[in-house]
Amino acid sequence: MAKAKTKSSPKLLAKQPKSSKSEPSKRKSSRPKSSRSWTPAEVREAFERFRKANPEPKGELEHLNPFTLLVAVVLSAQATDAGVNKATRALFEVADTPQKMLALGEAKLRDYIRTIGLYRNKAKNVIALSEKLIAEFGGEVPRTRAEIESLPGAGRKTANVVLNMAFGEHTMAVDTHVFRVGNRTALAPGNTPLEVELGLEKVVPPEFMRHAHHWLILHGRYTCLARKPRCEVCLINDLCRWPEKTV
Repeated sequence: MAKAKTKSSPKLLAKQPKSSKSEPSKRKSSRPKSSRSWTPAEVREAFERFRKANPEPKGELEHLNPFTLLVAVVLSAQATDAGVNKATRALFEVADTPQKMLALGEAKLRDYIRTIGLYRNKAKNVIALSEKLIAEFGGEVPRTRAEIESLPGAGRKTANVVLNMAFGEHTMAVDTHVFRVGNRTALAPGNTPLEVELGLEKVVPPEFMRHAHHWLILHGRYTCLARKPRCEVCLINDLCRWPEKTV
């Protein structure tokens, strides 16, 4: 006897919800599916060009000292550097140390940074990290990645930025721009920011590491744009492995 056909439950046919895009480890890369790896000579050539065009690249977050740099980087999460700078110019005039930040207090701090996204949570973190700096580090920004990452609101990228800009360490901070450039050009492809960071550390010659992340950030911000990359003015368009480049 033939078995009676059963109808599939509508619930089983429904599409599964998409995973959240906020999870860093799930970030979708824009790297070519297959491409030839860069040779050491090509990597050196690329950074020679970056150095020639901009010998002393600077980060665009305004700051006065390691503490204000740390605060600015924490505030910059999911915000633009320009927006952070607009808020912190007045803030840093009155609170440029952990002690002054605590004296200012969370409520007044919120008033200074309310134009920045997630300002309430960021204000809590800035006050908490100021307290921890005083309690555990003598009011000074620590000089190791692990110690900086232990501060409220500070992750690996924050630690790498502070170590590089404040203390001259050869770290590679991977933001959305560096992640895109590393994958699109196939210079250091990876599925996560950490993979791209470690890939860049392997291929970038030591003599360029002091400024490498700044060159890559600026390249991604002003040339290798997310939607419409400006391939026609790109310094490394002949080296780039992206199959959709327009030159």
